[in-house]
Amino acid sequence: MIEPPSGASLHRLEYRVPFFDTDAMGVVHHAKYLHFFEMGRVRWMDEYHRPYTDYVERGLHLAVTQARVEYHSSARFDDRLEVTTWLAWVHGASLAMSYTIYEGDRLIASGTTEHAAVDNEGRVRRIPREDRQQLAAKTPPA
Repeated sequence: MIEPPSGASLHRLEYRVPFFDTDAMGVVHHAKYLHFFEMGRVRWMDEYHRPYTDYVERGLHLAVTQARVEYHSSARFDDRLEVTTWLAWVHGASLAMSYTIYEGDRLIASGTTEHAAVDNEGRVRRIPREDRQQLAAKTPPA
């Protein structure tokens, strides 16, 4: 079992796989896992920091700069998945979120996304100090 670091602020999202998430082989399409990560990330922000819409209203976005998914097992139609999300790290203008997806005790996927704070024109901007401090308080202890 892959476990989040001790002390991490965790959000757990339950997701029941609809038929339209599956491909011709009857398994969840590989690209859907990034959607699951995003759902977890947005909910994590709601629970532990501030809604992502607050960033957008301030002219900031958290653009994905890197995404890594490791596929451990296949999920299928009607599986009940648990997407666990936590903040891995935060720096001046970037952050990373990590994820695991389980169906019961079976590890389906794990991964990380990295994000750069950018303005409406796509220029990199520092995450505001107050936000960085709040986020840093939610990172797992080293």
